[in-house]
Amino acid sequence: MEFWQSFKIALRALRVNKMRSFLTMLGIIIGIASVIAMVAIGTGAQKKISEQIASMGSNLILIIPGSTTTAGVRVGSGASPTLTYDDARAIKAECPSVEEAAPTTRGGGQVVYANQNWSTVIMGITADFLTVREWPIAEGRNFTQSDVDGMTKNCIIGQTIADNLFGSVDPIGKVIRIKKVPFLVVGVLEKKGQSPQGTDQDDVVNIPIRTAQRKLFGSPFPNAVNSILIRATSSEDLSRAEEEVTALLKQRHHIGPNKENDFTVRNLTELLSVASSSSQTMSILLGAVASISLIVGGIGIMNIMLVSVTERTREIGIRMAIGAKQRDILLQFLTEAVLLTFFGGVIGIALGIGGATAVSSLVGWPTLVSFQAIALAVFFSAAVGIFFGFYPAKKAAALNPIDALRYE
Repeated sequence: MEFWQSFKIALRALRVNKMRSFLTMLGIIIGIASVIAMVAIGTGAQKKISEQIASMGSNLILIIPGSTTTAGVRVGSGASPTLTYDDARAIKAECPSVEEAAPTTRGGGQVVYANQNWSTVIMGITADFLTVREWPIAEGRNFTQSDVDGMTKNCIIGQTIADNLFGSVDPIGKVIRIKKVPFLVVGVLEKKGQSPQGTDQDDVVNIPIRTAQRKLFGSPFPNAVNSILIRATSSEDLSRAEEEVTALLKQRHHIGPNKENDFTVRNLTELLSVASSSSQTMSILLGAVASISLIVGGIGIMNIMLVSVTERTREIGIRMAIGAKQRDILLQFLTEAVLLTFFGGVIGIALGIGGATAVSSLVGWPTLVSFQAIALAVFFSAAVGIFFGFYPAKKAAALNPIDALRYE
């Protein structure tokens, strides 16, 4: 019997019992759709995290004030201003594995332009900060060292500020008021999007750090900074840069060998890589859980095919009596099983893509349907049909023609 004849016979057999064929395919449909949708959701989330990681910059180390003890009272990390602007300059000058060191100070305030106002984050930065963060200027210019040293009242705004304060008006050259202090807009940053913590990175106004320390925020420690962001010369030098920075700050802060550091050094690249790895693991887990329904669907196919063999025992006997060989019977029933999984796979792929698109549109969750996931689903579908269809087909092919003809 030729394959094409087996194919036509299998199609005719499936059409005879349309409802039973559909119910048999249902497990495969749900399985394939679940695999594609879950993998799309997991891959989309992983891509979004990767984009957020990339938006932070590369080879980054963050230094923040550590916990300190005063008069027997221990205060939490960041409660005391233990880092200074001069620490950052010393790190850049004396640590060979450090390419850039950008101190920052942070506050909040109301920003006003004409009759518009917006509450946002105010960041005091140096000219190196945008280089460390790999954050391009969309319009205008970056700060210069003269802006920092001269404590100029210039500012660089994020896209969120530009949209909410200026709308369609060009912000460059306009004057905004921050805590009633006038600042000239000299630059607009390119859009960065959300940070890995979920905050809007574009909702920020950057001003020279010396201006923030001396003229805007006010502090009994005018030289103190909230953090120092460091960029290592390469990813291979991250560990060496940590060691150099730690040794230098211990020396500058007069911290002895057995004393607790008053600063904390964090490797942001490692932390963000862990977040990406966790997302990848979750994507694999979602796909694995969804694939269980494929196995259940395959068992359903094997069950129905065994019933079909029993129902068509006399038909098998007649085919064998007129010359059909065992391999012809095996091919016929195996073709039926593969067709069931194939049609179920096609419907499942359509539903999976539709489900992923619906989730993305309705919930706003990022999804990414990949060709690899579809190819894997098709392969898995065919494998299920062959694996679970082989036993019923082999059982049908092994029937004795005489016994099959006598079967009632």
